[in-house]
Amino acid sequence: MGETAARLLDPRAIDLHAHADDQESAIRLCGQALVGIGAVGPDYIPAMLARESSISTYLGEGVAIPHGTVAGKDAVHHDALAVLRFPDGVDWAGEPVTLCIAIAARGDAHIGILTELAEILLDPDRARALRAATTADELTGLLQPQRETT
Repeated sequence: MGETAARLLDPRAIDLHAHADDQESAIRLCGQALVGIGAVGPDYIPAMLARESSISTYLGEGVAIPHGTVAGKDAVHHDALAVLRFPDGVDWAGEPVTLCIAIAARGDAHIGILTELAEILLDPDRARALRAATTADELTGLLQPQRETT
C-alpha cells in the first residue's frame, strides 16, 4: 500500500483540544489545519464543504473524515492529514463526532487512507483509543498499521 496515515500526518496539523459549535465550523477548522501546513490552498475548504453537502463524511464510532471534492484536488499541494479532536463533540448531521481526520489527496492516496481508517474503526478498542488519545505521539502511534502476530 502507499503512504500510511501516520506518515501523512504532520504533527503541526494535530489539535487534540479543538472546539466547534457546528459541523461547518469543524470542517473549516480541519481545512485551516491543512492550509496551515501548506498541504492545500485556502480554496480547498469550500471543496470540503461541498463534499459534505453531497455526502456525509461521517464514518462511525464518533469519527468523520472531511475531505474535498474531485474539483478541489487542484488546491492540494501535497497529500496530508490533519487530526482534530473535539472533546465536547460536534453534531454531525445527527451523529456525535469527537474526532475528525481531514484528508488532502491529489491522486488516489485517500483510498488507502480510508482503508486503514476503516480497519482501525472496525476494532472497537482501537477506535476508542483513537478518540481518547491525549498526545500527538499517542495518536500517531494509533494510526500506524497493526502488524499481524503469528
